[in-house]
Amino acid sequence: MKATILHADLDAFYASVEQLLDPSLRGKPIAVGGGVVLAASYEAKAFGIHGGMPGRRARELCPQLTFVGGHFKDYKRLGDAAIKVIGDFTPLVERISIDEAFADVAGCTHLFGSPAEIAATIRQRVRAELGLPISVGVARTKHLAKIASQVAKPDGLVVVDPDTELEFLHHLPVELMWGVGPVTQARLAEIGVQRIGQLATTPGWSLERLLGPAAGEKLVALAWNRDPREIQSHRRARSAGAQSAIGRSPAVERVIRPTLLHLADRIATRLRAKSRPGRTVTARVRFANLRSVTRSVTLDAPISATMILTELAEDLVRAILADHPEEKIISLLAISVSHLEENCDLELELPFGLEGDARRPGTERGLARQAADGAIDKIRGRFGWNSIGYGRAALPNSHSVPDEFRRLAEKDL
Repeated sequence: MKATILHADLDAFYASVEQLLDPSLRGKPIAVGGGVVLAASYEAKAFGIHGGMPGRRARELCPQLTFVGGHFKDYKRLGDAAIKVIGDFTPLVERISIDEAFADVAGCTHLFGSPAEIAATIRQRVRAELGLPISVGVARTKHLAKIASQVAKPDGLVVVDPDTELEFLHHLPVELMWGVGPVTQARLAEIGVQRIGQLATTPGWSLERLLGPAAGEKLVALAWNRDPREIQSHRRARSAGAQSAIGRSPAVERVIRPTLLHLADRIATRLRAKSRPGRTVTARVRFANLRSVTRSVTLDAPISATMILTELAEDLVRAILADHPEEKIISLLAISVSHLEENCDLELELPFGLEGDARRPGTERGLARQAADGAIDKIRGRFGWNSIGYGRAALPNSHSVPDEFRRLAEKDL
């Protein structure tokens, strides 16, 4: 097989857009955000500043750091324009975020040249037409193409020859792999695995014990560049989720309840807008030591009502905390809804007065909750998101990460 998969990734996208809009910021360390760093320029990254870092810590690392507010409409406009450039070469484009996408150019080389030439032309056009830097990786598989684009950063192009792909891959650090976050990286380091080549030769039983059978098997396959996934140009999200980093906060109701309601409000609004209720609700709690625990529940009927989702998430989080009474501090809460259905017909239920009928969408109380959601959706559609909301959805740190920024990362339902 030939290397025909491209992964294109706009470099330090949000910060690059800010430097594009304000030329006086070019070449200077800047960060988008305020209370928390949403994104950092490469000049700021050189000081160790990264997304998610508290703004106070970022200023300590770089006193000359400039914070700028986000221009969210420009992010979307320029992100869409960059993806459109890629689409001018092939219809097989899989967008995975606002600033990155895969593309398969196997069927268009007779028109535009080799995959490497196509990648170079994409980079040239994005720079000339949009004024933004973009890095591109070219490889035989999606996973390797994504790694190649990371190696190419900033503003570069890396083409991985199929004859030397394992040689290229195995000397790289494991944190470049898809699915290896800080927690997995730390666990692998405990057994002396720091490079992808070491991971590839680690006994399966050792990884299974460390990461679980599914994760261990998947990472070993990727370490040998076994990745059969194809480009999905019309992929829709299979779930809808949201999370909120809350620093080091006490695991108490006054923190948990408004946070979960805020997250549920965002998720349920999306589900209703696309008429895609879901049956499985999952809640995740991350403790102060960065260990995460999840719990889920699968329902008889799909839901999209904000208060039903909120109450289910509250029950799941309380169950997690009850199972871990020693954990008094939490750093993140998350909710997701999966097993989404399309154009689901609501089945009405007889008024038997059963316990928990307010959480079943077909009961009288469930229908009342959905009617209230519908009214809120209409008011927000006319007067804006902040025109109306739920009583306890205000978060202490709700302005640290604007919802406009979060929505840029949401996949199409």
